[in-house]
Amino acid sequence: MKLNPFNTKIGLALGGGAAKGIAHIGVLKAFEEEKIEITCISGTSIGALVAAYHAFGKSSDEIMDMGKELSFSKVANFTLRKRGFFTTDSIRNMILRDLGDVNIEDSKVPLAIIATDISTGEKIVFKHGSLVQAVCASVAVPGAYVPIEHEGRLLVDGGITENVPVSVLPDMGAGIVIGIDLNGVHKYPDPQDFMGVLGNAFDIAIDLRTRDQLKKADIVVSLDLSDYSRLGNVENAHDLYMEGYMPMKNKIAKVLWYKRTNLFQYAIKVVKELIPLKVPQIIKDYKEKIPKIEI
Repeated sequence: MKLNPFNTKIGLALGGGAAKGIAHIGVLKAFEEEKIEITCISGTSIGALVAAYHAFGKSSDEIMDMGKELSFSKVANFTLRKRGFFTTDSIRNMILRDLGDVNIEDSKVPLAIIATDISTGEKIVFKHGSLVQAVCASVAVPGAYVPIEHEGRLLVDGGITENVPVSVLPDMGAGIVIGIDLNGVHKYPDPQDFMGVLGNAFDIAIDLRTRDQLKKADIVVSLDLSDYSRLGNVENAHDLYMEGYMPMKNKIAKVLWYKRTNLFQYAIKVVKELIPLKVPQIIKDYKEKIPKIEI
C-alpha cells in the first residue's frame, strides 16, 4: 500500500482468547451505534471467527447469537489422533450453517485470517480461498486441536505468530489501525484443569510478542478479562459482551479524533521513524520479523 497521510479508513484487528472472544462482539456494537464504517478487518483464533461473521454481513446482535454457543463442550469434538485430542468439526459446521461454504474474497468487508504453519513457524495470512478452512486453522490450538491440513501445510492457531493481527491491515487499505487485545492485562487465572494449564501457558508464551506487535497500531483497546473463562462464558455472556462494548465506546472519541487529525498523526509517525534513536529498534524489528505467507 502507498503511504497516504489523508487515508482515514479504519482497519480493525480482533485478537485471540478462546471463549473470551464474546467481548469482540461488544466492540463491534460500539462501532455500529456510532455508524463508523470498518473498512477492513482481520482476526486470529476466536477473533478470526468473529471477524468472519462481521465481514460477511452479520450484525453484532446476530453474531451474539453465535457467541452464546462458544463453550468448549460445544466447539470441541473429541478424537483419538496423534496430533491432538479434539477436532474443529463443530466450528466448521457452525460456519457452514450460518455463512455457507464461501470464499474469503467474497466477503462484504475485506478480511484477513491468521494461522501458523506448525512445521515451519511461518505466519499464514488467508485473504483468499475457503473461509471455513481458514477459520478452523486459525482456532486450532496446538496440543489440543488436530492441525488443519491445507495445501501440504499443517496449520494451527495464528496466535503463535500474531495474536492481534494489526500488521496486515495497512496493506488492506487501512489508514487508522485499531487492535483489540483480549489479554491486555497480563495476569492469569488459577487453572482448574489441564485445559486451563494449557491456556495459561499459551497466553504467557505469546503475550510478550503481542506487546511489541501492537506498537504498530494507532489505537489499542486492552481488555482485562482475567475473571472470565477461556472454555465457556455462556452464563455471563452479556457481562463479557459489555467488557468489550464499554472500553470501545469510551475510545470512539479517540477514533473520530484520529480521523480528523490523521495528517498530523502521519507527520508524527514519520518523525519518529527518522530520528536516530529509533534506528536500533527498526533494525531489531527487522531481524525479528516472522516469515509470512499470504494465501
